[in-house]
Amino acid sequence: MKIINAIIKPFKLDDVREALADVGVEGMTVSEVKGFGRQKGHTELYRGAEYQVDFLPKVKLEIATQAENIDNIVDAISKAAQTGKIGDGKIFVYDLEHAVRIRTGEVDREAL
Repeated sequence: MKIINAIIKPFKLDDVREALADVGVEGMTVSEVKGFGRQKGHTELYRGAEYQVDFLPKVKLEIATQAENIDNIVDAISKAAQTGKIGDGKIFVYDLEHAVRIRTGEVDREAL
């Protein structure tokens, strides 16, 4: 089992969700987060004063899946989230050692 964490631009969420549904992803967790990478934030103007915005709004997706689905899911996220501009995001894949569905008590493969 694997868990995928993807950080994407907020306006790409619907495109990514649709792409993931097309490859059979039945569930995910979505969080609104802030961060920066090579973008290093940007400056904004508010009431005539310029200020630095260091952390930019992003969306974090968490998807638990079987190892054999990783390539399809990563490919779907990559294609749907890509704008070709800096700040498109990152995808991280981790091993998932154990999972439990609380409602039924199912574990591991059956819990996903």
